[in-house]
Amino acid sequence: MRVRVLYHDHCFDGAASAAFFSRFYEGKYAPDATFEFTGLAHKASQLFEDSLFDGDVNAIVDFKYSPDPRLTWWFDHHQSAFLSPQDAEHFRHDNSGKKLYDPSYASCTGFIAAVAKEKFGYQAEDLAQLVEWADIIDGAKYSSAQAAVEMQAPAMQLTLVIESAKGSEIIHKIIRWMRHSTLEQIIQKPGNPAAIYTSARASHPFHRRYSQPRKKRERRNLLRLNRRGPGRLQQIHSVLFISRVHLHGIGEHAEFPNQGLGRFEPMGSPTTPSQSGHNLRTLRRRRTSQGRRHQF
Repeated sequence: MRVRVLYHDHCFDGAASAAFFSRFYEGKYAPDATFEFTGLAHKASQLFEDSLFDGDVNAIVDFKYSPDPRLTWWFDHHQSAFLSPQDAEHFRHDNSGKKLYDPSYASCTGFIAAVAKEKFGYQAEDLAQLVEWADIIDGAKYSSAQAAVEMQAPAMQLTLVIESAKGSEIIHKIIRWMRHSTLEQIIQKPGNPAAIYTSARASHPFHRRYSQPRKKRERRNLLRLNRRGPGRLQQIHSVLFISRVHLHGIGEHAEFPNQGLGRFEPMGSPTTPSQSGHNLRTLRRRRTSQGRRHQF
């Protein structure tokens, strides 16, 4: 049996969800199943191509819902889980018992683990550490700001490797390692995730900025307009190291409505510095308040 697992790409919780679900399905239903993993990204064009659902069993974890009849399993915890009201209605009429959604969970990995235990009687005690760190990273439940930015824990190091990976090859390796290995073991695996982490950390904007002497730090705006069109905003980097999953879009273009932006215009436009500064602060406040209303 061939099982296709679609997961949120370049995301620790997405990778951990794929690992836990595959362990659950293998242990509960198909010990001899072959698992194939495919990462998905949020984009304006069609999210699900027809060719994606090519397994005997098809699952989506930590990503949006699809009404495709070939979808067998679905787990998600994001408030943005449905692309349209029609998708949400399709989900509400599903009676398979294999498509599950609960936005109260901090991570999709934790959600899958809870459902597997409570509904299907399956436990993977050796993956408890993976579930715990998925909750910490995706729910931003760090013990301190220092722990979040120093990235000393193996899980934090793997997060940086996953989020900075070129392509998905190393992520697929990490998913397969996550199925049976501790996070400490994974970071030292052949294929050298530790070396990838070191390189990624050295190039991370936060590390480059704050590893320099104080007098050499330069002031940078966190937000800037992309010149390709009005209302398109790009976030360069965050002050703290925060999972992409939690904010859904760090480093990616996000569409903002043109209406309601007041007098905000692109940086570098022929206006006075004070006016541009006022408009930028206004947009920051508006985006912050929106973030509080729509927690993932």
